[in-house]
Amino acid sequence: MKATRGAVVSLGYTLKDDEGTILDTNEECEPLTYLHGFDNIIPGLERGLEGAGVGFKDAIVVEPLDAYGEVDPEAIFSVSRSDFPEEMIVTEGMQVVGDTPNGPVSLVVVEVADDEVVVDANHPLAGMRLHFDVEVLDLRAATDAELNAGHPQ
Repeated sequence: MKATRGAVVSLGYTLKDDEGTILDTNEECEPLTYLHGFDNIIPGLERGLEGAGVGFKDAIVVEPLDAYGEVDPEAIFSVSRSDFPEEMIVTEGMQVVGDTPNGPVSLVVVEVADDEVVVDANHPLAGMRLHFDVEVLDLRAATDAELNAGHPQ
């Protein structure tokens, strides 16, 4: 079996940035299991795994547009300090959740002033070239329920 649309793929991975700093790994955790061809993982990584079989090992480089996109300057904006609970201590780097008409959105606090807070709604990996060291550990055909759900169960 190969990693093609409708295959459930389990893989081990280590994710690094351009400098080789490890950003994430599942080395000591459960494998990452996803339904191939159903947008469960970033497009560039899925394309790099297309047709891979069990035992496949490779270094896959994914450009920002095939990962989390470029940094959108419009996603960095100011909000009033009064939009935060009065008792909340707001610090740079903290993650907060903002309410929008489309539902909750994750924000990172970039700057704190007396009366306003600058937040960033970009994904933390936006604008980054990602380096994945991957190994396909297991492959199987998805069940009908998984295909209907669009993800492994």
